[in-house]
Amino acid sequence: MTFSSGRKGALGAALAITALSAAGCQATVNNRGYLPTPGLTESIRIGVDTKATIQAALGSPSASGTFNDDVWYYISSKQEDYLFFYPEEVERQVVAINFGPDQTVASVKTLGLEDGREVAFSDRETPARGRELTFLQQIFGNVGRGSPISGSDESQDPRNRR
Repeated sequence: MTFSSGRKGALGAALAITALSAAGCQATVNNRGYLPTPGLTESIRIGVDTKATIQAALGSPSASGTFNDDVWYYISSKQEDYLFFYPEEVERQVVAINFGPDQTVASVKTLGLEDGREVAFSDRETPARGRELTFLQQIFGNVGRGSPISGSDESQDPRNRR
């Protein structure tokens, strides 16, 4: 089978477009949050390390307990992003450090992506009292309300006020 030079050029262009399209499907990897140093969280000593030594070793926590400052969270996440699709979280690590009453480390827990839970948000709405107005009703709602200033009534003319 023989190809003319026009068909060879079209075939080459099609192969080039296919190769560029395949190269565009490479995922962009985004690392977010606290990036743990391997072995550093394992070196935390329960009953010995304090908030000051943990902060010196790991830095400030990503979050702390809402009602109790005795739990520190170090959160890291790895996301892959393909072209125009939403990023997908492929890895997560949460290091939870609990402090006891004497401000020393009471426990250390490492949680992963598999330990997370989906939270279903409620789509219910609280109804607001009153009328719901359309856009045009909002714009023209005050047209015709109130009394206009007439030329015959001199008391309404601002120049006649004393």
